[in-house]
This record gives sequence, C-alpha cells and structure tokens, in this order.
Amino acid sequence: MTPKILAKKTALFALTKKAADVTIMDLRKVTDMADFFVICSGDSDTQVKAIADAITDGMDQAGVQAWHREGLTERQWVLLDYVDVVVHVFHREARKFYGLEKLWGDAKSEVVVDEPVAPKAKAAKAKPAKVKAVKAKPVKAKAVKAKAVKPKTATSAPARKPRVAKAK
Repeated sequence: MTPKILAKKTALFALTKKAADVTIMDLRKVTDMADFFVICSGDSDTQVKAIADAITDGMDQAGVQAWHREGLTERQWVLLDYVDVVVHVFHREARKFYGLEKLWGDAKSEVVVDEPVAPKAKAAKAKPAKVKAVKAKPVKAKAVKAKAVKPKTATSAPARKPRVAKAK
C-alpha cells in the first residue's frame, strides 16, 4: 500500500467516527521525516479515543500495524505512526494550541470532508450537501476523490460519502 493510499484510508476511517477538519498534508517536498500527516479533531476525549481506535482497527484489518502509538491515556493528542504516514488525532482545543498546519504551512494540504449520499433510486432528484470551506494557508492544494468507507456497525444516520475539497 502506497503512503498516499494509506493516508487516505486513515482519513476515511477517522470520518467514520465524525472526526472534524480532516486534513492530509503532503510533506514529501518539505521533509524526509514522513511522507504525509493526517490531522483531525474530536470534540471530547472520548471522541478522540474513538477516532484513534477506528483508525487503528481499520488499518489492522487492512493488514497494516502502527509502528508507534502515543497519547491514548491523555486523549488530547493521539499520535499513530505508520512510518510514512503519521496520524494526529487532536482534541479541538489542543489542535488550536499546537497549530501543526501553521508549522508545516509549506506542505500541500487536502481537506477531506464527509457529505450525505442520496439513495440510488433518488439520485437524480437529490441536492448535494453544502460544505463550508476550511480556512487554511497551504502553498498548493489538490482535490482528490476518496472512496466511501462503511462503519462496522449500522447506525440510523444516513449513509455518507467522503469528498476531498480543495483547501484555500
């Protein structure tokens, strides 16, 4: 699995637990420390753990083990290191404080968003969901299509299709 695909999969697994502000940063031209950062946020320490667990479980099922994990007890900043891809799951306030997007502002960024999918029978009549643009200041951004990942358990919420939006 290429680092780019690994980054996209981790972002999609994060979205299954309603992660906010999911961003993939391409660090290949900035540093050799990692190829990609995946950064996302949760509103509570419970959600931060749920997001990290969803990513870990999904990647384990895909046959990819994390090389290192940190922050699972504090649940303010969970780091999942897959060597070429480093996933940062932040509590919303911690993300603002550390500002990784500003520190790595020279990297290209992709914002991955989750939007509702219309049922197949009504696809022609369905209106697309409105998505607010996330304010970011990367040097360059590229839109990429992402595939939907179904959560392990059924929920009463409508099916959602992830979409990658262009960062500004």
